[in-house]
Amino acid sequence: MLALALLLAGGAATGCGGRATTHHKPGTSHEQASGNVGTLLTTGDSAGHKLREVPSQGAPEVQLALRPDSEDGWNLQLSVKNFRFTPDSTGGAALPGAGHAHLELDGRKIARLYGPWFHLPAAQVPDGAHTLTVRLYADDHTAWAVSGKPVEGTAQLTAPAPGSSGGHSHGEAPTQPPTPGQAQAEADRTVTITVRDGKVSPAPARTELRRGERIALRVTSDRADTLHVHGYDKELALPAGQEATLILTADRTGLFEVETHESRLVLTQLLVR
Repeated sequence: MLALALLLAGGAATGCGGRATTHHKPGTSHEQASGNVGTLLTTGDSAGHKLREVPSQGAPEVQLALRPDSEDGWNLQLSVKNFRFTPDSTGGAALPGAGHAHLELDGRKIARLYGPWFHLPAAQVPDGAHTLTVRLYADDHTAWAVSGKPVEGTAQLTAPAPGSSGGHSHGEAPTQPPTPGQAQAEADRTVTITVRDGKVSPAPARTELRRGERIALRVTSDRADTLHVHGYDKELALPAGQEATLILTADRTGLFEVETHESRLVLTQLLVR
């Protein structure tokens, strides 16, 4: 009985004041699992995520820079301070100075970022002037904030109209997604997937590839979402009712899931040998 009492007392102490765990227990929210990091505010960011207020001294910081890619689109670089990317613990507790970032184009989320570099295809950016915003989030998806404002960085981007050079030194950047014929020509394998009413067609299965092969993922979703290839950190915006294509070089061996962020559906698994 004495040993049991001591065991229960030790577990209670850990739950109240111990080290925050990296994943919350079933039935608890992200906030309930996040310990005492900062102050959870009642206000949220533009995407509806709650703000997690921390003191300005030692708070995470981010700046965004971009430059045209020599083949297509732009390469984005996030310069962070007092912050580290922790893709392995996304969905767990909020730990100081850790998490991921969201990338927004004119206030619309187009990708979740797990590292300092990201390639933005020209096909995802309409012609004209735009504002890119990167915002830092904790692992529990609350937004880091200072003085009631989210920690974020912005940059201006002007996409060229079709037929203009747009400042690319190696030819014109495409302004439209590749057509099915173009995707087939640029890839060794093509997988066509449809998402409708929360169901994936054809049913999710493994797609086997040899290392170095290029695969085109052609996805049509009946609701706006984001496609994510785990292990490669590749993402693609899925406009509602429109086919979107991601062409990926399978240069890493292993088993990688392809899923949607918002609906959390597994679309396929890439088995690269």
